[in-house]
Amino acid sequence: MKMLSLMQELKENAYPGRGIVIGRSADGKKAVTAYFIMGRSVNSRNRIFVTEGEGIRTQAFDPSKLEDPSLIIYAPVRVLDQNTIVTNGDQTDTVYDGMKKGLTFEQSLRSREFEPDGPNYTPRISGVMHVENGKYDYSMSMLKSNNGNPDGCNRYTYSYENPAAGEGRFIHTYMHDGNPLPSFEGEPKMVEIKGDIEEFTQQVWNSLNEDNKVSLFVRFIDIETGNYETRIINKNK
Repeated sequence: MKMLSLMQELKENAYPGRGIVIGRSADGKKAVTAYFIMGRSVNSRNRIFVTEGEGIRTQAFDPSKLEDPSLIIYAPVRVLDQNTIVTNGDQTDTVYDGMKKGLTFEQSLRSREFEPDGPNYTPRISGVMHVENGKYDYSMSMLKSNNGNPDGCNRYTYSYENPAAGEGRFIHTYMHDGNPLPSFEGEPKMVEIKGDIEEFTQQVWNSLNEDNKVSLFVRFIDIETGNYETRIINKNK
């Protein structure tokens, strides 16, 4: 698989929707994740990320403008022991609860499918990072309608053991802007992870479409100690 420039992928796509990047820093010492949200409607753009425990939650920037909260207010990031869960919806809670009961990441998501927002039927994209005793692996999942047909749900899980330094995987909800919005296709893209947390955060944020970007979360986890650093950028201030 060809290594792609994450920044180029973002710059060339005005509307990838919501996206998850997971990988390993260039120096090999950090487990890396980024999650961003974008919006076309007033309701979608009226959001910020706020910290909640060891994770984050979306919140209405202006509560008076909040319309339907069902698919836009959720906890994208939660932490369970040595696992960091990152998703584009309330399936974060599904994964957290399932893994807490002893289910695997994949088993936990069996109870969920794509979002009920026809005609888009937005994919549910999810990831989990496991960092423990100096070892690191991660998995990513996509739950999609069957080529736009909501009668079927296609489920894909990809697992990456001991990921290479400077290498990550990137999934996002939409191939590009459109009506209806075309769902992401193929396996997660292999992308280059460059710079420290400050550089990486700024690179990603500056590469997202200025009109459509809403919020960005980035976390670097030290693979040896489990300690982490987090950055959050909100367009609404």
